[in-house]
Amino acid sequence: MNKSFTIHDLPAEERPRERLVKFGEQALSAQELLQLILGRGIAGESVVVTAQKLLSQFGSLQKLAEASIEELSSIKGIGLAKATQLKAVFEIGRRLSTQTPSYKNKDLTDPKKVYQLIKSKLKDYHKEHFYIIVLNSRNHSIAEVSVGSLDASVVHPREVFAEAIKNKAASVIFAHNHPSGDPEPSEDDLVTTKQLTEAGKILGIEVVDHIIVTKNSYFSFKDGNLI
Repeated sequence: MNKSFTIHDLPAEERPRERLVKFGEQALSAQELLQLILGRGIAGESVVVTAQKLLSQFGSLQKLAEASIEELSSIKGIGLAKATQLKAVFEIGRRLSTQTPSYKNKDLTDPKKVYQLIKSKLKDYHKEHFYIIVLNSRNHSIAEVSVGSLDASVVHPREVFAEAIKNKAASVIFAHNHPSGDPEPSEDDLVTTKQLTEAGKILGIEVVDHIIVTKNSYFSFKDGNLI
């Protein structure tokens, strides 16, 4: 495709914005949606070409969504501003998709069930994220909290158990992801979990499990007799 070919070279009725208004967003191709998100191209290269190049480089929307800011901004026509714009859009989509599974009124004592429910929330992060499910006496979720990084210097019992105390919780389940794909706990994971479990005992809040999540597998501290 000619790099100077722009959206405005298309007949008005064939332009992505006009097609979206007339037919709905579902009617647009992935390339057309990217054109709308990116807005405009750069000097000497239209947004039509840039969007096409993105899909060609990464192969699919899924792979594009998983790309880091560094990988995105390495593509000609995608600077830091457009890279962060794309990451923000994909993150909104990811968050919406994770709202579908509900923890409410589910018995969460089975690690496999917890993994199936929580993996969509954690599996696509490129850095480790720590997540807490707050349970009542029937092992039903009554609150969920995303803490951020799993780091003994950052994950403080005060912050970790704040929501549990607020909701008069009986117990909690911890979860965090391993971007490496290896679900085995690290030494830091073991130390931090032990510290939090001991803090829970003092507060009268049982730590039921700590589940390490990857895209295709998980590790349960409960199943591993580490809690």
